[in-house]
Amino acid sequence: MPDSSTDQTGAGQEQSRILVIKLGALGDFIYALGPMQAIRRHHPHARITLLTRPAYAGLGERSGLFDTIWTDSEPKLFNLPGVLSLRAKLTGARFDRVYDLQTSDRTGFYYRLFWPGPKPEWSGIVPGCSHYHHYKRPTLTHTQDRQQTQLEIAGITDVRPSDLAFMDSDIAHFDLPERFALLIPGSSLKMAMKRWPAAHYGEVAKRLHQTGIMPVLLGSKEDQEAIQSIKTICPQARDLSGQTTLYDIPALARAASLAIGNDTGPMHMAALAGCQTVAIFSTRSFPEKAAPRGENVTLFVEKDLLDLAVESVWDTVETILECGLR
Repeated sequence: MPDSSTDQTGAGQEQSRILVIKLGALGDFIYALGPMQAIRRHHPHARITLLTRPAYAGLGERSGLFDTIWTDSEPKLFNLPGVLSLRAKLTGARFDRVYDLQTSDRTGFYYRLFWPGPKPEWSGIVPGCSHYHHYKRPTLTHTQDRQQTQLEIAGITDVRPSDLAFMDSDIAHFDLPERFALLIPGSSLKMAMKRWPAAHYGEVAKRLHQTGIMPVLLGSKEDQEAIQSIKTICPQARDLSGQTTLYDIPALARAASLAIGNDTGPMHMAALAGCQTVAIFSTRSFPEKAAPRGENVTLFVEKDLLDLAVESVWDTVETILECGLR
C-alpha cells in the first residue's frame, strides 16, 4: 500500500485515495470541518471522498474539500443485502487511508467490513487499526480537542478551528437594521432541560428593543411555541424561524451585534463565525464536550436553567453592547 501521508503526484503514479467519514449531528459536523480542512491541506493532491448523511451532503459539497460525496444508507445488521452492498462499495474504492471522524460503533463496524483484507490505513478508535486513537468512552473531551489529537496521531498537526467562510449568503433580502441581535431559543424537543425559558428570552428581547437593537428570532418548526412566547412579550421581535438556510446563519451572525441561545447547532455556527456569543447550557448538556468554541464566547452553565436569572444574562449582554464589539 502506498504511504498516503504524502500524496503521489509523479508521472505514472496514482493519486492517493482518502475516505473521510462524518455522519452528524449538525454541530458535530460543523466542528469536524476544521479537521476536514486540515486533511485536505495535508493531502492537497489526493482524491478525497466524504461519507456522510444525506442532510449534510450539500454542506460537504459546498465546502470544496471533497472530490466525491457518498451518502450513508446506514444499513441495519439484519439487512444483509444492504451491508454487502456497502462492503462492496468500500472495498471497491481501494482507499489508501480512512479518517473516521465519527468514531462510533457503526463506523467501527465499517472498518470490519474490510475483513479479511487488504485494509486501508485507518484513523479511528478501532483497536488494531493503523492509527489508533484511544480514549475512554464516553468522554467529556470537547470534539474539537479530541479530533485534533486523533489527527496528530495520523501525522496531521496543522488542525485549526473550522473556517466557515464558505458558509455565506446574501442576507439583504431580510431587510434588517444595522443593529440587531440573534436569539436562538430552541434545541431538541427531546431534551427540554437544554432550553432556557422562553419567557426569559422574551424579557431579553424586550430590553434589546428598548436599547435600539432589533431582536431577530431563529429556529425551526419545533421552536414555534417558544418563539410565539417571545413575540407575546416583545411583539417588535423579527421572526425569521423557518426562513433561513444553513448558509444564512453564519452570514447573519457576522452582521449581528451578538447571538444568545441554547445548546443547538446554529449557536456553534454563530460562535465559529466570530459573533459575540452568549451560550446557555445546562450541566446535563455536558458543556465540557459540547459548548460553543470561539474567540468571543461567554458561557452560562446551570444545573437547572430555571435558576439562571434574566439579570445575569442581561448584565453580560449590556457589557458586550457597551464595548461596541461586533
